Amino acid sequence: MGGDNETTVAEFLLLGLSEESEQEDIVFGMFLGMYMVTISGNLLIILAISCDPHLHTPMYFFLANLSSVDICFSSVTIPKALVNYMVGSKSISYTECIIQIYFFITFINMDGFLLSVMAYDRYVAICHPLHYTLMMSPRLCVLLVAISWVITNLHALLHTLLMVRLTFCSHNAVHHFFCDPYPILKLSCSDTFINDLMVFTVGGVIFLTPFSCIVVSYVYIFSNVLKMPSTRGIKKALSTCGSHLTVVSLFYGAILGVYMRPSSSYSLQDTVATVIFTVVTPLVNPFIYSLRNRDMKAALRKMVLRC
Repeated sequence: MGGDNETTVAEFLLLGLSEESEQEDIVFGMFLGMYMVTISGNLLIILAISCDPHLHTPMYFFLANLSSVDICFSSVTIPKALVNYMVGSKSISYTECIIQIYFFITFINMDGFLLSVMAYDRYVAICHPLHYTLMMSPRLCVLLVAISWVITNLHALLHTLLMVRLTFCSHNAVHHFFCDPYPILKLSCSDTFINDLMVFTVGGVIFLTPFSCIVVSYVYIFSNVLKMPSTRGIKKALSTCGSHLTVVSLFYGAILGVYMRPSSSYSLQDTVATVIFTVVTPLVNPFIYSLRNRDMKAALRKMVLRC
């Protein structure tokens, strides 16, 4: 260990998802295609909501914010991996890596907070329809998003500062396509106890608070829906929640399996799981919300016809 401590790394090597050249070509093509679809799909959602006055409601305000965050989330990790492939390099500087970690934590948490706010919006719409306009005022909607941004940025800053205090020695190969905090922690030759402790305490609170809000919201929603006299009313109520539940299951299912464990237990299988919420979830969100939502399909159709 003493020999390793003599050299401090100035960069990390992102080994990607595969070290075989043929598989790297396939991964590059898939990532490039998925990134382009992610950007265009989420931009279409934002434009459709902005251009259609009928969609200027709290539900679509939060959806537009979610699409914006998904664009940023994908742009934090994928472009660097694509550029490295095109220039034939695997390196990322220490500073770039720390910046990537900061924004990765910010946007992944922001996704969770927005999904919880959207769950609360559905709860109010279904359980308190007569008071919906009053309870979900424009001021409250903006406040909820603003508070979410403040909390997620402070949380990202905490973990980034804790990462900066660590020492990284001669081992700098990261078995991933971006600077995922857990693989980076495994490379440190410093004691990462404080980092792991903060992940399970502060990180656990930041993660479980929105998740708990989602669970509680849907408990109330389903208990209220079951009391409805007509099956038509039940179907209508559940149809407004179907898209959101699909995204929540995909997003939280992958995260629970990766980050609710010590960093030392991180494995290559977890790398595949991170692809789900860093690449796949932002990609499928526009399709889930547009294909399962009649209003969104109508707005997208109008926008295409105008062009």
